[in-house]
Amino acid sequence: MGVVSTGGRRERLRAETTAEIKRVALQLMASGGPDAITLRAIAREMGMTANAIYGYFATRDDLVTTLINEVYTALADTVEAAWAQAPAGRPAGRIQAWARAFRGWALANPEGFRLIYGDPVPGYEAPEGGAAPDAAYRICTGIAALADAAWPHAEQLHARSGFQWSDFDDGLLGKVRPAFPDLPPAGVALALRIWGHLHGLVSLEIYGHLRTQTVDPGKLFQEELNQLVRSLGIDPGE
Repeated sequence: MGVVSTGGRRERLRAETTAEIKRVALQLMASGGPDAITLRAIAREMGMTANAIYGYFATRDDLVTTLINEVYTALADTVEAAWAQAPAGRPAGRIQAWARAFRGWALANPEGFRLIYGDPVPGYEAPEGGAAPDAAYRICTGIAALADAAWPHAEQLHARSGFQWSDFDDGLLGKVRPAFPDLPPAGVALALRIWGHLHGLVSLEIYGHLRTQTVDPGKLFQEELNQLVRSLGIDPGE
């Protein structure tokens, strides 16, 4: 019969405690807002001493950076998987698959959604280069992919919008232009407008602002999605 080494047990317990710290941090934020995330508060919730928790995260900002990184990565993995599984020849299907995956992830992870898309954590200073630039830009690139898939249909409707490359952040363009070299500035603007449509209703739902307006937020979201696809010159069934 195998014997679990002391080192292996210690690593397992450390991993479990680290996961609990992150879970409690998100719960505190959900109940008390972004400024509720403090190492002392987390230690108190977990029955630990404040000094003990510093053995897992040296500062509150280290913890917040880890959370942001993991949340962005989980969201990027989710929407990318949905996009990849949808038929490449059906732009409406791919756009709707990405959008539904985004909403589904947000509903399943409301605390994570609030962390990356809600009010910033007071006093938080991200490390040089940002908390999660790669995962965040993966999501931005995914949104650009929605516009790129729609552009052959949407170009005649949106090409005269008057946008220039100088209207956009250099960091965003550094990711989007190599990935979608045929997408013009008007297409990048369209991507951001698509993002606004999708993000708006999901935010209202996550923050509870639709509770007294509709008994079926999912139906409302799907109708908005159908109208969005039509505005791109695409039949929702394509």
